[in-house]
Amino acid sequence: MRKLISFIVLILVLSSCNEYQKVLKAEDVKAKYDLAEKYYDEEDYKRANRLFEQIAPKYVGKPQGERVMFFFANTYFQRKDYNMSGYQFERFIKSYPKSEKVAEAGFLGAKSYYELSPDHSLDQTDTDKALVKLQSFINTYPDSEYFDEANQMAKDLTTKKERKAFEIGKQFNKLGHFDYSFLTPALAAFDNFISDHPGSIYREEALYLKFESATEFALNSFARLKQERLEKAKTAYNVLKKQFPETKYADEVAKLLKKIEKEVNSFNVEKETK
Repeated sequence: MRKLISFIVLILVLSSCNEYQKVLKAEDVKAKYDLAEKYYDEEDYKRANRLFEQIAPKYVGKPQGERVMFFFANTYFQRKDYNMSGYQFERFIKSYPKSEKVAEAGFLGAKSYYELSPDHSLDQTDTDKALVKLQSFINTYPDSEYFDEANQMAKDLTTKKERKAFEIGKQFNKLGHFDYSFLTPALAAFDNFISDHPGSIYREEALYLKFESATEFALNSFARLKQERLEKAKTAYNVLKKQFPETKYADEVAKLLKKIEKEVNSFNVEKETK
């Protein structure tokens, strides 16, 4: 019985392959259209894609053209070919701006670029493009069923960009533990991050690391510059304490403050002896 079932399945598969190859090579556009829809409904997007690719130019300007073009774009999306799906959904929207599918196409096109967004450590050009597409969709279709998902994707990408900016300062801060010259770019990077991303989830850590960088920078400065830089470190502490009075870095902050107070006291003793 198992052999018989396997044999029947094999025959069906071979028959399907023969039918696909026959229609693929034929000139009958209607046959290609019918088989493409059949494969699309069966979620065989690879075969459907090949057939839609052949017939899409034939249906430009015809009633079925809108349906063919949307399905064609979606076969790319379902196959995770996001470069092509993003491009094809854009073409669909330009060709059929009044289509009932235009909102869905806008969302899937934006989602295609979202899927192309790389890891935070890499170049974020695709992330920027995805954010533009998602924001355009959010602004255009605030009542869409896809609105919440689009909003979440935009937040994810914004957080990714924030992380990239934050990691620049964090990396300089780490290097500054071995070479104090890196603390200058660390402070500049944290200043830029704090200014550019006021609501970031990394804000508390950025403020703490800025305070840490400022403290180490001051402590390792020439004597003539030390007092001024210690004051800047204390200012960084005050900003952190004001915005995060119950900061999770309280223990680390206390240790840094002791270092600052010890250095300030040594200045005061020097003055008194003079």
